[in-house]
Amino acid sequence: MAEKQSILGRITQLAKANINALLDRAEDPQKMLDQLVRDYTNSIVEAEEAVAQTIGNLRLAEKDYEEDQIAVREWGVKAIAASKKADEVRAAGREDEAAKWDALARTALAKQIDFEREVKEAEPVIATQRDVVEKLKSGLNQSRVKLEDLKTKRDQLIARQRTAEAQQKLHATVSSINVLDPNSELSRFEDRVRQQEAIIAGKLELAADSFEAKFEELEASADDLEIEARLAALKNLGQPRQIED
Repeated sequence: MAEKQSILGRITQLAKANINALLDRAEDPQKMLDQLVRDYTNSIVEAEEAVAQTIGNLRLAEKDYEEDQIAVREWGVKAIAASKKADEVRAAGREDEAAKWDALARTALAKQIDFEREVKEAEPVIATQRDVVEKLKSGLNQSRVKLEDLKTKRDQLIARQRTAEAQQKLHATVSSINVLDPNSELSRFEDRVRQQEAIIAGKLELAADSFEAKFEELEASADDLEIEARLAALKNLGQPRQIED
């Protein structure tokens, strides 16, 4: 019985455990939940064996109790029958034979008293065993519910942890490609492209300036030629004409 009480105490303690309080104190809630699931599972297995054994013992005791009750009734019937037989033969004048039947009646009554004593002694024992069995069953059922609760909390915690890890990775990925970040690869690549575009624009501007300068030189040369031509014409006008023969 002491062993059964020990099992009862353990499963009752497990059933009353405050999971949320344990989680708040745990450094690694997932590992703690895994350990609790293992502890609960092992304790429930032990409790199931203890409950099964206790129920088996209770059923045997109940069967013995019922058999003792039947024996009480049967020996009572035998005592009555023997007593009646004694009265019958005594009425017929056979005293010696009547004494024998009275002796059988007394024996039957003694047996009846023995079985009544066993029935009386068994009643509180069976009542106690029944109480223990009910408490064990109740504690076992509560522990099973608590175990399912533990498994659910563990699965929820793992799912939340995985979601948090995925969000963290996503945030890191998004941050790494943030075009507004001057330290990002895209930003540096954009700066290089802009520098190349500026160089090309500068070269095109220089090329355009050189092309216009050549036209200006050509225009300047044309003006100089015109000036020289006009100067020569003026000079020709100032000289006397020769008389032709």
